[in-house]
Amino acid sequence: MTTIRLLMLAALWPAALAQAGAGPCSAPRYAEFDFWIGSWEVRSPGGELQGTNRISREEGNCLIVERWQSVTGGTGQSYNYFNPGDQHWHQLWVSQDAIIRYQGGLTEQGAMRLEGHIVYQADGRRAEFRGVWTPRDDGSVLQAFEEKDTATGQWQDWFTGIYRRSSGE
Repeated sequence: MTTIRLLMLAALWPAALAQAGAGPCSAPRYAEFDFWIGSWEVRSPGGELQGTNRISREEGNCLIVERWQSVTGGTGQSYNYFNPGDQHWHQLWVSQDAIIRYQGGLTEQGAMRLEGHIVYQADGRRAEFRGVWTPRDDGSVLQAFEEKDTATGQWQDWFTGIYRRSSGE
């Protein structure tokens, strides 16, 4: 076999493994956040439409990418991944308003809980931040974010959304 053929086979091998489900990110830990994958309408607890969100698996199932669009026109994206080095899930969220970086994992109840920090783009202000994604019996997902008030030390609701699958999914 020629060197060129060997190089071509080596280049195709990771894609073939991923398609066969035998890639490096096929272990069960990499599927813990799969309940969030899909196309969603996101509403407030009172039922008001907040925006839409599309969450997909990419990079051979090693990455979950979020693409948010609010009803007011704001957008944001996140990269979510399980890190086998520290055995935690990580998320990096970036929008025009803020950067959020946090980590964590599944709770005993099956919710994804991440904790870290938010940094506001406008002034660089930083605060502790946490989020919980809870799958519900009806197929929806409850997402709740909190920010720690640096002056009082108290946790404040930052955003609460109920994810329901978009029609056609």
